[in-house]
Amino acid sequence: MASVYVPPVQKGFGQLVDSLFLLVLVYCSLLGPLLLKAPDKQPDQPQAATGHVSWQTLGQNPTMQAQWQKLGYNAEQAKPIITTRFDYVVEPGSLIVTALVIVGYFVFVLRVSEKQYRQVIAEKFGE
Repeated sequence: MASVYVPPVQKGFGQLVDSLFLLVLVYCSLLGPLLLKAPDKQPDQPQAATGHVSWQTLGQNPTMQAQWQKLGYNAEQAKPIITTRFDYVVEPGSLIVTALVIVGYFVFVLRVSEKQYRQVIAEKFGE
C-alpha cells in the first residue's frame, strides 16, 4: 500500500518571497512596454491648416458628441484623438519573447510540480 501523501507546507517567509516575486513580475510586465516604447512616428501626411472643427466634420453623431462632452472634450480637443490612426503593428521580437516566457513558465510549473502530481496519483489510484 502506498504511503499517504502529505503535501509540503510552505513557511510564511516562502509565501512572502513568492508574493513579492509575483508582484515584481506584474509590475515589470506593466512597466516594460512603457520603457521599451518605440519612438513616435511622424505623420505621413502634413496636417491641414486648423479651421473650424465641428462634430459633423469629425463624423460624430449626436450620441457620440454627448459622450465626448461627458468626458470633457469639445470638438477641437477631440479632433486629434478621433483623427489619429492607431498603430497595430506586431513586433516579431516582442511576440517571440512573450511566447517564450509563457511557454517557459508553463514548462517550469510542470517540472517543479511533477513529483507532487505523481505522489497524489499514486495515493489515489494505487499506482
